[in-house]
Amino acid sequence: MPDGPHVVAIAGSLREESKSRLALEHALDAAESSGASAELIDLREYDLPMIDPDEDEPEDAEELMATVRAADSILLGTPMYHGSFSSPLKTALDYCGFDEFENKTVGLLAVAGGSFPISALEHLRSVCRALDAWVIPHQAAVPKAHSAFSDGAFVDDGLEERVRTLGRRAVQYANIEPDPESFESEENVGAVNK
Repeated sequence: MPDGPHVVAIAGSLREESKSRLALEHALDAAESSGASAELIDLREYDLPMIDPDEDEPEDAEELMATVRAADSILLGTPMYHGSFSSPLKTALDYCGFDEFENKTVGLLAVAGGSFPISALEHLRSVCRALDAWVIPHQAAVPKAHSAFSDGAFVDDGLEERVRTLGRRAVQYANIEPDPESFESEENVGAVNK
């Protein structure tokens, strides 16, 4: 087992042939090549109903939160849906909070069937900032995802390098100590006792 940081990636797509999951696997491969241990959270394997504050958290949510808490760096990957990120990823993030994300390094990756999924990345960045995470400035966008891969490999070397750089940066900045705390973390008091 590597002595380096532990990088966890959450794949926000339930699709069997998910391009965001595939891209995250490339980023995790780069993280492992940089000395990290890596783990993919495939949300298809979790039973995560929409969050209901009046209900006890399901067992799968407890498992998800423990896995995210144990990470040194977190990669979030999503397809772009209607200009934002996916509902499975939103539900997973709703179960998490400051205990899982505060002062953690987070890298963002989004894929789109059409042009660049910039708004999905911006929305994820806002959520992570509200959780007082340190979001890596480098982000990976995979446009025209239907033609971005061939037999699991990237078709475009530049795009592959961008995704792999995200994995390397997740290792490079895994133990950064963000300062000062964000305004959002002080104002987002509702997330503390969800």
